Amino acid sequence: MTELEEVQRQLADLQSQLAFQEHTVQSLNDALAAQQQEILLLRQQLALLKQRQDEHSAQLDTGAGVGLLQEKPPHY
Repeated sequence: MTELEEVQRQLADLQSQLAFQEHTVQSLNDALAAQQQEILLLRQQLALLKQRQDEHSAQLDTGAGVGLLQEKPPHY
């Protein structure tokens, strides 16, 4: 094998490795973007739950929820 052929083979190997790495980086980027969207959705849901809990706590503090606490469940 001549020196030129060896350099061409090495160049082809490097190009192949680069293509594989680019594909891997793109796959990781896609996964990260999907996780970020899921985190944003979960944060919104958590904020909504906190708001509902705060509203419920406020109702209990004002006495509006006392009737609910004394009411028997439907299976009684």
